[in-house]
Amino acid sequence: MADYRPDPKILELGADFYDAVEPAKFPRSIPRFLNERWAERIGLDGTDWEAHFCRFEPLPDNLPQPLALRYHGHQFRSYNPEIGDGRGFLFAQLRDEGGRLLDLGTKGSGQTPYSRFGDGRLTLKGGVREVLATEMLEALGVNTSKTFALFETGEELVRSDEPSPTRSSVLTRLGHGHIRIGTFQRLAFFEQPDNIAKLVRYCLEHLYGEDPSAGAHRLFELIAGATARLAASYLAAGFVHGVLNSDNIAITGESFDYGPWRFTPYWDDAFTAAYFDETGLYAFGRQPEAIHWDLAQLAGCLALVAEAPPLADQLRSWSELFEAALIEAMLKRLGVVPAARDDDRHLVATLIKALQSKAAGIDWLFFDWRGGRDPGVDAYPCEEFRDLAQLLDGRDNPAARSHPYWSDETPCSMHIEEVEGIWAAIAAGDDWTPFNAKIAAIRRMGAAMSAT
Repeated sequence: MADYRPDPKILELGADFYDAVEPAKFPRSIPRFLNERWAERIGLDGTDWEAHFCRFEPLPDNLPQPLALRYHGHQFRSYNPEIGDGRGFLFAQLRDEGGRLLDLGTKGSGQTPYSRFGDGRLTLKGGVREVLATEMLEALGVNTSKTFALFETGEELVRSDEPSPTRSSVLTRLGHGHIRIGTFQRLAFFEQPDNIAKLVRYCLEHLYGEDPSAGAHRLFELIAGATARLAASYLAAGFVHGVLNSDNIAITGESFDYGPWRFTPYWDDAFTAAYFDETGLYAFGRQPEAIHWDLAQLAGCLALVAEAPPLADQLRSWSELFEAALIEAMLKRLGVVPAARDDDRHLVATLIKALQSKAAGIDWLFFDWRGGRDPGVDAYPCEEFRDLAQLLDGRDNPAARSHPYWSDETPCSMHIEEVEGIWAAIAAGDDWTPFNAKIAAIRRMGAAMSAT
């Protein structure tokens, strides 16, 4: 652990914000995934796997006991004061090589004071799905939590929404912060302005590296920008989170907690990920609206410690932040260098219109047109794509397609059929070959995407 730098800053907040919990005991500890890239970066290698990421023995000089964090939140626009870290806990905090605070938190590690009637467990299928989601989103440039480790516990779980009994797992998630909009909502619910002010200072200093006395307006400005970039990156990736409740929106704008996620094959505003999202509240095209709504709930909480009119002004300006972020995210995925703002706005509007025609899937369009390359009228004859080709004339960027990936026969994608196929191989014969191959393919695409 030569590079390991523990820094349990959460303890500064005090016991009003969390409950100490005991890790559950598991029948077996079968390692299934370790993110070697991040393990090397933070000095935690596979030799520490069983002790620290299966039994959750405390890391040296870190949190002496896991902490279940307290929060509330709006779930499908209905306020719920009975939630919190119900099947996970914060295990450790440390610093990456750039000095940013990192939280190691679990999912599926057993019951906590907030489990209500749940068993606190995670299915192995759910763990596999989260690994695939985080790897794909990271490759596509989305600010996402990382799956650090996944192990199987040897238990059998019964679930109403999938074949049972099914296998159990515990996932360790790595993120740059564990504070949610719902954390602030809980403090507002209990009318605790002093704790809100304390949390504002914590977030400014430890999550954003800013002067802790900068105040709530500065924090809201930072969160508004981060969430605008998050919403834009979801659209550029063709991703549907599925459950954008206020307890699932991190103060850092980092995407996390992947349940019923999906990638939409086509640019379809009505495409939903969750079978229980009957009204399409969190459909693909409504995700910016959902995140903005959650941000409004945060503004209401911060109004207890800051003047409300400036917060309202900042909230109204979010759409402008989102538009700028969407232009940036779409150009980045296309591999085109930004130019004049009006030109870029027109290009992205035309690009989205071409995607909305559904004459090509999202993955195929960004693959074929990478770096501003026009595949030709024979491949893309419709009017929307001819308009796109005209706007890309003179903006060719060969460096963006220099990686051999761009000469492959097909783009790397992650649609539900492939996810189910990967799981089927594991469920039927404990065959992890398709899973491992997909992780390698995603990372290869990520390397290609980084060349601009």
